[in-house]
Amino acid sequence: MPVKSFDSGDCNRDPHMLPVTKGAPLPLVTVRVWLPEPALGSPAFHCDLEIEFAGQKATYGDVAFQAATTGAGTHLTGTIPAKLPDFKIEPPWLLSIRAKNDMPIGVEMTWRKGP
Repeated sequence: MPVKSFDSGDCNRDPHMLPVTKGAPLPLVTVRVWLPEPALGSPAFHCDLEIEFAGQKATYGDVAFQAATTGAGTHLTGTIPAKLPDFKIEPPWLLSIRAKNDMPIGVEMTWRKGP
């Protein structure tokens, strides 16, 4: 996924975060998921994943997801408990107060079978 596609809802903050997250030289975020086969078709499951972002890799174990299968595919939702130090990103300061390290990543996607 392209880094510049991230949307925090703050139109002032988002463009300023591109240099901090190295969005120009490293424009993509890559996520690899290890999903246990018994989880396929379950309404809720846990999986391990690896994220490559800003030139760094971080792994997260036992991340919870919910799934709902329809005729259009399987809709997945969950939150990855990422933190800025996981990717060696220095938390910004605002009025001499350091911002939180938390960077939870909300995931919402639909998986569809290929042709």
